[in-house]
Amino acid sequence: MSHSHSLPQESTGRTTIAPAVLVTVTRLTALSVPGVVRLARVPGRAGRLFRRGSDPGIHLEVDNSSVSLELHLVLAPEVNVLEVAHRVQADVAHAIEETVGMPVRRIDVHIEDVDYGVAAP
Repeated sequence: MSHSHSLPQESTGRTTIAPAVLVTVTRLTALSVPGVVRLARVPGRAGRLFRRGSDPGIHLEVDNSSVSLELHLVLAPEVNVLEVAHRVQADVAHAIEETVGMPVRRIDVHIEDVDYGVAAP
């Protein structure tokens, strides 16, 4: 006679998303916004108490299952800076919420430079 034990129906598991995944989604989404030329390298920070990911131009914090981001961008010269910044915020928040299922608490966008290309000799 065999006995089978069934597991309880409620799940005791937990899903964690590696910060690198969030950084990748953020980078690809920000770079896809028209007018964004590249991410700008900024000095790193130390001493944070959060799980974090870093990439040139992206600082990420995950705290209590929500995401906060700081993006440092270089834009093309012909764009409306405010429009591009708002589009980056909206698109990145949507991408993270849709692909990873985590709420976005804050996205700070810093425009570090405008890329005018190579100057004529």
